[in-house]
Amino acid sequence: MSAGPVAAIILANVALAFGPLLVRMSDVGPVAAAFWRMAMAVPVLFMVALAMGSNPIRELRGIGWLVVLGGLAFAGDLASWHTGITRTTLANATLFGNSATFIYPIYGFLIARMWPTRWQAVALLLATGGAALLMGRSAELSARNLAGDLFCLFAGMLYAVYFICMARARQRVATAPALALFSLATLLPLLLLSLALGERVVPGNWVPLLILTLSSQLLGQGCMSYALGHLPPILIGLALLLQPIVAGITGWIVYDERLTGADWIGALLVAVALVLVRRGPPPAALARERDAIRSSREGD
Repeated sequence: MSAGPVAAIILANVALAFGPLLVRMSDVGPVAAAFWRMAMAVPVLFMVALAMGSNPIRELRGIGWLVVLGGLAFAGDLASWHTGITRTTLANATLFGNSATFIYPIYGFLIARMWPTRWQAVALLLATGGAALLMGRSAELSARNLAGDLFCLFAGMLYAVYFICMARARQRVATAPALALFSLATLLPLLLLSLALGERVVPGNWVPLLILTLSSQLLGQGCMSYALGHLPPILIGLALLLQPIVAGITGWIVYDERLTGADWIGALLVAVALVLVRRGPPPAALARERDAIRSSREGD
């Protein structure tokens, strides 16, 4: 195992862990922050696709409905997650934002008509128990915190829908044009939703949004896409644990978000589940889709 992919997966998770902090630091609404994050990334993604010899607009033929549905799901994922970030702790937002890791295998079990492996079943049970503990603690703090957890969990569900659409599109289109098209499809829904919510859209300070775009959408996702094709699932699962750890430390230092014993236990259960859910082979019917989504985002 070479050092390059290992360094890439570490860098990706650290970069992605600072996303929630940057969303809070921006002076626009949470949905508007998601819009600018994508709007500034889309031109780069299109230039990358063109440089690799692909014309994303030409590739749209035959996958238009997938791009529209996936774009709507991705937009909903970002809008819901960014909204949740402003209401719950950074650690919880990061953990629940990765819930697609558990939801996507459930989809696999359904279409493959087979039971999960022993380790996957244990992972889902641990994740359920951990989530219940974390949400219980949030409910004790305030209804706002619990709502934030639910927003982030809903974001994970929408991201699983995006996973499925991206996977099917990747059966016909290369990675670069697919990412460019799906990202472009998020812009109008995010902008309209931000305006409908009455958010401030035009920032006075562009720095947090620029760093968010570079760190989460370009550096984080770029390194993650590279590492996913070179590392075993168990190592990827272990590396994902960096995100809630870094986010939790950041929340404690910047916002004095202190975690209790119940919080630590709940987070540990979810973290262990993140690792276990990747053990063993995926359902055979999902093998092609698994390979296709290796190039898409993981954990937001």
